[in-house]
Amino acid sequence: MVKHLPLTIKQLLTLRNPNTLPAPPLPKLHAVLTSSYRSARERKAETAWLVLTACTLTTVNRPSTMGQLYRFIRPHVASDAASASLGAAVNRAALVREAVLKSVIFVGVPRVILSFAAFNEALDADVRTALRTRSRRDATPENIETTVERGIALWRSIYTPHAEKLHDKLGSYHPDFISFIIQSYGTVLSPMPGETKSFSDVSSLTDRDQGNLSRAMSSVVGIACLRAEERVVPQLTSHVFGLLKARYVEGKTEEDTWLASDEGTEWVIRTVDDIVDVAKSEQEDLRVKL
Repeated sequence: MVKHLPLTIKQLLTLRNPNTLPAPPLPKLHAVLTSSYRSARERKAETAWLVLTACTLTTVNRPSTMGQLYRFIRPHVASDAASASLGAAVNRAALVREAVLKSVIFVGVPRVILSFAAFNEALDADVRTALRTRSRRDATPENIETTVERGIALWRSIYTPHAEKLHDKLGSYHPDFISFIIQSYGTVLSPMPGETKSFSDVSSLTDRDQGNLSRAMSSVVGIACLRAEERVVPQLTSHVFGLLKARYVEGKTEEDTWLASDEGTEWVIRTVDDIVDVAKSEQEDLRVKL
């Protein structure tokens, strides 16, 4: 068993920016969270704000900001008499966890692990113990067909009228690639069966639908990650279309309906930009100093 890294390898790992990037100064981060939250509240789009903020901070790889995000959303529970409860805090934490989980499709496992770890560490003990601990996504012979069906349905909802052409194109790159994408869409990106949740809801450990995000919110995840990631314009464009097409989904909430409008989709993109500019500002300051 190898218990220790060879010295040369250990030294090698200290090169090429081994440490996580610093968070921006807290006053700057708090200011952009406050202004963007107020903007969302005016538009009754608090769920989308929470989702896009969590995804943006995950994508720009500033794990410590996830704890600051939690501390920002927790005080609002006490200031809002309608949701002044542990259940509201659990619901908001669950929505963040679900948004970050969906981010894995766009930004990969390593950044998601770092964000999860930082967010989990910041949680209050009573909130952490009230979050769901059993997976709803274990693959079984009984559920694999419905999982694939969800993936295909989401794929077509986002990419029609180019769904089949794009499916075949990606499949031509590697025969397993498109299968992986469809299964990931069905398992992770699409809403789980049951009730979807919003910012104003409450939740508990017995809530089977804890953190479940709507079809429109899945597109908000894609836009936030891909806009913050930068230089992936074709994929970003596809998911912008995906949000606009969410206007045709049945059973939309009032928030989902507005987000799928031209105005709502523009607001999502601009809000991501505002958060990215602040989240990356410390990195830009370091470049100037160097």
